Amino acid sequence: MRKRLIVSAASALSLFLAVPASASGFQPGADGLGDPYYPTLGNGGYRVSHYDIRLKYQPATDELEGTTTILATATQDLSRFNLDFALNVSEVRVNGRIATFATSGDQELEITPARPLAKGSQATVVVRYKDVPSTVQKYGGYTAWRRTPDGAVVAGEPVSAGWWFPSNDHPSDKATFDVSVLVPDGNQVISNGVLTGTTSQAGWTRYSWRENKPQATYLATLAIGKFDVSQDTTASGLPVYNAYSKDLGENAAAARASVERTGELVDWLSGYFGEYPFSSVGGYVANTQSSGALETQTRVSYGPGLFARGSNTQVVVHELAHQWYGDSVSLSRWSDIWLNEGFAEYSQFLWSEHENEGTAQELADYIYASRPADDPFWTVKPGDPGEENQFSGAVYYRGAVAIQALRNAVGDEKFFRILKGWPTERRYGNATIPEFQAYAEKVSGQKLGDLLNTWLFTPSKPAVGPVPPGTAAAASLAPGADAGRAEGQLPAEPKSWKKIQETSSVHEARH
Repeated sequence: MRKRLIVSAASALSLFLAVPASASGFQPGADGLGDPYYPTLGNGGYRVSHYDIRLKYQPATDELEGTTTILATATQDLSRFNLDFALNVSEVRVNGRIATFATSGDQELEITPARPLAKGSQATVVVRYKDVPSTVQKYGGYTAWRRTPDGAVVAGEPVSAGWWFPSNDHPSDKATFDVSVLVPDGNQVISNGVLTGTTSQAGWTRYSWRENKPQATYLATLAIGKFDVSQDTTASGLPVYNAYSKDLGENAAAARASVERTGELVDWLSGYFGEYPFSSVGGYVANTQSSGALETQTRVSYGPGLFARGSNTQVVVHELAHQWYGDSVSLSRWSDIWLNEGFAEYSQFLWSEHENEGTAQELADYIYASRPADDPFWTVKPGDPGEENQFSGAVYYRGAVAIQALRNAVGDEKFFRILKGWPTERRYGNATIPEFQAYAEKVSGQKLGDLLNTWLFTPSKPAVGPVPPGTAAAASLAPGADAGRAEGQLPAEPKSWKKIQETSSVHEARH
């Protein structure tokens, strides 16, 4: 579920409250980063380098108690700054001193430190809180915290962090993470990165996880319950950690048959995208009602409904591709979602080729030909779909067809250099579509503005299909042929299409 995030009047007005005399010349940080789709997400005036999240959770009551320590650097002279958070806060300290705080809007935690923060100075912010997260609803009734029969899961896009830790909640500000959670004996905790240790005392067990590479806040995940855990290494030596709820029922075998191929698939994807960027890989399947998945960094979250029709390697390929396209190289703004979803979807085209179930060209031709020009599908611009269409099928399908058009325009040799070079050169950073275009033009030596504008930014069906200009196939896919086509004139449906379509439809339900 996704709801439009609205700047509250109270939050906006708070920016203009008087600054204490002791902070003359210092100003409050902005209560949002001005993202074109979610203007209140994130905050101005500082950058975060690390989150240390220490929690205690009781599955029986869904009570969560936490202390999050944030290491940040001021990017301006700050009299006050905001964090994004939805739970009840009891205390805030900045550099060891008690700070005053207030809340506004859906997620604004406004913090006034005892001493203002000078530009360039480092700050240690400690937030203590306690709440029942599943009862906290924001943005018109949304909660990212989902209870399970034996615990809870939190994973969501574009927002989920606010239900378990305070943050600068925008992908443009990535940080490293330590997550340590205390749960009653018999329960387990799954999170991102590497499990650095467990300790038990007096009926409670603490699980400690570390993600030592920059991570966007929405890519942090937490799952608590009773799991069967599988640990191994890939052929290249990468640690693999997978977990499955013990009560998945008839979906359990298909889930394992899919997610246990993670090691094989991440090694295969490395051939296209370059060296895997993180220190571990894996996924978990919790007993939720979800049929969606999310590319939570190093530890993909899968809903059991994904496996109701049997094994589903297509969705595993998609989410693992995101580890390069979306997780390592992250969005600078949510309107550039094509950089995530278009390339993850295209990885499924490549997997289809690998499995001899249809080439990327055949899939692109089929998508183009099967959607008439008056289909609303073509009115969505993958390069800027709008908040309401951010996760529509067009972003995935048309977005992937755009990549096939790029492949045809530059040729395979340069295309695969782009596909591997982009996440290698931009590793652990953020990017925009114009920056990708500049990179692809540099590698290919071609101007690509017209092509990308046609496929990503024009709200109508391109006049020619995703094939090299001048070919017979291009003529057969032109609008004139589209208008008079009969059912039998469509290209043959690739064998992989139904599974790809099934995977993409559940992606729309994950947010």
